[in-house]
Amino acid sequence: MEGLYESGEDYLETILILYERKGSVRSVDIARELDLSKPSVSRAVGILKEKKLITIEEDGSIKLTKNGKSIATRIYDRHRVLSRALILLGVDETTASEEACRIEHDISESTFRKIKEHVEQHDA
Repeated sequence: MEGLYESGEDYLETILILYERKGSVRSVDIARELDLSKPSVSRAVGILKEKKLITIEEDGSIKLTKNGKSIATRIYDRHRVLSRALILLGVDETTASEEACRIEHDISESTFRKIKEHVEQHDA
């Protein structure tokens, strides 16, 4: 999404993962998961809210909007596929996940599709 930086994509992905894991997400959960300070998370959450990628309920729970969920799902899919591809190449799981996190933001859609096709063929 135009104007959304890598860190914003990481926040959206984290909100999606936490929601799937716990059923609800609060700023403190994001801070713990990403090992960041609460003020840093608060600033990022404010930006995501301004961009209408999340909503904040009265109880403080954070929800992805339709657009926010779309971005989060795309990034999470990239992360999982790229991690799997690196593991297939012999990279250990921890390193593969860390490297995938960096690659997932910069890789072109066409290259990602080719990697995904390759991983899916291998796993079939």
